[in-house]
Amino acid sequence: MANKEVDEFLNQFSESQRAELARIRHIVEQTVPDAQELISYGIPSFKYKGKYLVGYCAYKKHLSLFPGGAPLELLREKLRDFKLSAGTVQFTLERPIPEAVIRELIEIRARAIDETTSKRRK
Repeated sequence: MANKEVDEFLNQFSESQRAELARIRHIVEQTVPDAQELISYGIPSFKYKGKYLVGYCAYKKHLSLFPGGAPLELLREKLRDFKLSAGTVQFTLERPIPEAVIRELIEIRARAIDETTSKRRK
C-alpha cells in the first residue's frame, strides 16, 4: 500500500531513478506484505513488526539499499560487484542489484525480526 509521504519524496528524483526505486519498493512489498512504509532517517524505509526492515534512496552518483550489516555479511559473495559499507550496498542504474538478491536480503532481515519478536512473546 503506497505511502503518500514516500510518493512525494520519490518525486524529487529523475524518472530513471524513480523507476529503480519503485522496483525496490515493489520487491519489498511483495516479499514482506505486512511491512509498513514510512520515511525514516530521512529516506524511504519499511518497518516490520515495529522494527526497521530496510531503507532505500537515490543519490547523485549512485543508489543505496540499507538492509543492515548482518544480511550484507551473509550475502557478501553475491554482492561482491557492489560497494558495501556499514549496512549499505551501493549500486547504479547501469548495474542494479538483482531482484533475487534484494529478496534474499529482505528475507534474511525479516527472519531476524521474526526471531527477536517471537523470543519476546515466550
